[in-house]
Amino acid sequence: MRITVYDGAETIGGNKIYVEEQNSGVFLDFGMNFARYGEYFAEFLSERSSRGIHDPLYLGLIPKLNVYRTDLIPSDVDLSRYPELNVEAVLLSHAHLDHCGNIGYLSESIPLVASATTLAILKAMRDSGRSAAGSEVFYHSPKEFCEDRRVLRTQSRMPYKGRDLICTDKISDELRDFLCFRPGQESKNAKRLQAGEICCAGDRELPFEVKAFDIDHSIFGATAYILYGDAAIAYTGDIRLHGKKSEKTRKFAREARDVSALIIEGTRAGREEDINVSENDVYQNCLKAVEDSKGLVIADFSARNFERLETFKRIAEKTSRQLVVTAKDAYMLHAIELADGECRMDCVGIYGELREKRDKWEINIVMDRWGESYVDPKQIEKNPDGYIICFSFYDMKHLLDIKPVGGVYIYSSSEAVSEEQEFDFLRLYNWLKLFKFRVYGFEIVFGEKPEPRFVKGYHASGHASRDDLRWIIEEIDPDIIIPVHTENPEWFDENFEGVSLLRNGDSVEVS
Repeated sequence: MRITVYDGAETIGGNKIYVEEQNSGVFLDFGMNFARYGEYFAEFLSERSSRGIHDPLYLGLIPKLNVYRTDLIPSDVDLSRYPELNVEAVLLSHAHLDHCGNIGYLSESIPLVASATTLAILKAMRDSGRSAAGSEVFYHSPKEFCEDRRVLRTQSRMPYKGRDLICTDKISDELRDFLCFRPGQESKNAKRLQAGEICCAGDRELPFEVKAFDIDHSIFGATAYILYGDAAIAYTGDIRLHGKKSEKTRKFAREARDVSALIIEGTRAGREEDINVSENDVYQNCLKAVEDSKGLVIADFSARNFERLETFKRIAEKTSRQLVVTAKDAYMLHAIELADGECRMDCVGIYGELREKRDKWEINIVMDRWGESYVDPKQIEKNPDGYIICFSFYDMKHLLDIKPVGGVYIYSSSEAVSEEQEFDFLRLYNWLKLFKFRVYGFEIVFGEKPEPRFVKGYHASGHASRDDLRWIIEEIDPDIIIPVHTENPEWFDENFEGVSLLRNGDSVEVS
């Protein structure tokens, strides 16, 4: 068996790992490398959709391989000079864009393997978002040449085309219906979804025997894999030991014991002074902040961190407040319920955003199911002590409709990692200062230039600490360790034997 790390060897995210045997193989994730994208692109500067794969290929943001959708290849791009891999599937670890955000570029003939929850989240993301070609993971709009064949346009009369799906666990009839239908497509002039084939693992042959394991990460549905061929290879995806599913991670480690190779993430391997905050620590600290507060409470945590959403739901119940989420959050929770059967919307309100027009997914699903749960901004203005609202920086504009006077804002997400993100925190601080919010989780330090400083205890990382990485590796005891998703692969080499430090494009043989 051969492992090639095409991307993600020395950055946090962007994993594109190819495992092959006897001239066929699978990708382990095919994510967007945000660090590399940030070298060229910003909020209002992005790759041109009308040029298909031209821009990301030229800039080295996707590997130079002949594996991409034919409808994304403009006339001035020749893929025939690049290796043509026999890719039989993409095994997706979870629905974060740094792991799935470039799958949309891949040939539509390549099926997607993922957990039922991950498939549900991907479908809801695609329905409710505006995707670039690379992030059209679940279904895409086929392209065609313009008169100038270097330029591509959407085939407006063609249906959306879905990718074949292989689910690692059972699919309910309700989830299957959801995966095959796009809200609003029954309208006369609406584009329909032409879904791909949907089956369960074992119903479709792959180059390897594949075992999937539910694990602990900051998004539901996260999966680790073990591939069995001439050797056994384990892949963690993103993993941790300090969330609610820590025992699931331990089970995976036990099952993976003595594999030939372990491909393991190392996000926190470079962090020497790293406090390991658990999800229970977050609950206790955020609960105290809310109990000590008067007025409106805003909880800001990363999109699709549904475990954190459940944490704030518990806090809302304990402090006699109502948790209020966005319509998009509600749609995501609807999708996840179809996968795992658990309704998480009991006693939860939906923020009634003031807007001229609503999308079909909101009208046909969210409003139809939970229309009575919508909370008007005027209701919140009149009784701010009664609510915890799940808002991000990009929702701050809605405070202009609520008009709160004081309150508490809790930042419960990761720290800024770029100068542009630091600027966003300065803008956020201006919003919070305007409405006289007390802030937990970060502060602005006014030195030579103002910059955010983050306060520990209000966020639990989605990634294993150094000590937990050590436990996972020692428990599995692989022959070869291949670190990815890290800026400090050397830490592994300094602490373990059998480490193979690969750079992007490097391969290693495993037997």
